[in-house]
Parts: sequence; C-alpha cells; structure tokens
Amino acid sequence: MSIQLGQEAPDFEQDSSEGRIRFHEWLDGHWAVLFSHPKDFTPICTTELGEVSRLRPEWDRRGVKTIALSVDPADSHQRWIGDINETQATKVDYPILADNDQKVATLYDMIHPESDPKVTVRSVFVIDPGRKVRLILTYPPSIGRNFAEILRSIDALQLTDAQKVATPVNWNPGDEVVVSPKLSDDEASKLFPQGYRTLRPYLRLVKLKETT
Repeated sequence: MSIQLGQEAPDFEQDSSEGRIRFHEWLDGHWAVLFSHPKDFTPICTTELGEVSRLRPEWDRRGVKTIALSVDPADSHQRWIGDINETQATKVDYPILADNDQKVATLYDMIHPESDPKVTVRSVFVIDPGRKVRLILTYPPSIGRNFAEILRSIDALQLTDAQKVATPVNWNPGDEVVVSPKLSDDEASKLFPQGYRTLRPYLRLVKLKETT
C-alpha cells in the first residue's frame, strides 16, 4: 500500500555512502527530505545531487536533513560522488542510500512498473520532526526536480505549523497568507492585530509581521 500524508515515515536500516543508516535514528527529530534516483552515473541525477549540496545553507536554515537513494551499491556511490563533485563544482555532504536490494524503494513505493519496472521514479518525501510524511512529490525518471519548489513547500509547511494560516496560490515567503477559516472574525482580529483583508467571508488575507 502506498504511503499517505500524515502517516509515519516507515523505518528501515540500509547501507549508504556514509555507512549504515537506521532511518528513524538518523532523523533525530529534524525535518528531512528523502529523494530517490533511478541509478548512479546518470546525467539528471548528477545535477540534482550537486544542487542539493549547493543548497546546504538553505537546508540548514530550515533545520532540514537530506538523504538520497539510488538502487546501486555503496562503492558505486563513492565513485559517482567524485563525478558529482567535479562536474557540479560542489561537495556531496549527505548520505546516498545504497538500495541495491530495493528494500527501501519497495517500502516507499518508488518502483512504478508502468513507468519503468527496473528503476525508481524520482520520489520526494518531506518528513517533519515527528516522523510524519508531510509532502510527497513524484517525477518521472526523465524530468529533474525543482528544488526551489521543495524549499518553498517546506517554508509553507513550517509557517502553517506555527501559525493559524494557509498559503495561497504561488505563495512565497513574505507574501500575504490566508487566515484559517476555522477562526472567527473576532479570533482573527485578536491573533492578527495588524489587520486583515476580507475578500469573502471564507477568504481573508493577512500580511504577517516579520520576525527577527
């Protein structure tokens, strides 16, 4: 059965480019992004792994750990990391799961036979500090991911966990957000003393105060 939002991310133990990983132990109460790749020494994957390394300050600012998966053994990963570092002008600084037995790929439903029965699709799982799956993205093997969108989505998740708001279409940090429909007007006025705009009773927008 496929994993659904709100479920606990399944635990596993698997080899990686940085040694044996016990997933729940590795999470250690952090946000995390688990993302899969069809195989080693492939062009799109090489650019993606490099980009995740370059984005390290952004992940760290949000308290996010990153972990990749490819259905090849750890010694293959080590050779591939050399190519990634050289061609992408970066340094891979996070583990790549060596899922050559496809244990994790099967557990997380990353093999889609109608797409390609031999390799994983490009899955993305955003996991919160409570080990709950909060976001799932699935790309075909031929399309590279947009990590700016993944970061934007994490910003939205962290914001809406902290405040009684939701994010509207094309939201970016600093934009207006939607006041939760669960709040009455009186509750919203107390919670947002800076004021909010009412377009419809169910559509109220507020500009949040910046925090330092």
